[in-house]
Amino acid sequence: MNVTQIIAQLREERAALDQAIAVLEKIARSGPRGRGRPPSWLTPGVNSGPKRVFSAATRKRMAEAQRKRWAAYRKENENA
Repeated sequence: MNVTQIIAQLREERAALDQAIAVLEKIARSGPRGRGRPPSWLTPGVNSGPKRVFSAATRKRMAEAQRKRWAAYRKENENA
């Protein structure tokens, strides 16, 4: 293949891609308005907000409480 053939082929591919993009943009703009929820792929993602951070003291209390729960569970199942 020479360079002119490659350029011609690339232009054909670009024209096909431009046509596909135009169709997708038309689909995104058109459609029924005002009824129902838009599809999830069309709406932007919702950020749930900043991550919740626990203090070191709170994490320590939570760990101790979990250890107590596990100890009670093991003691209960030790007899069974």
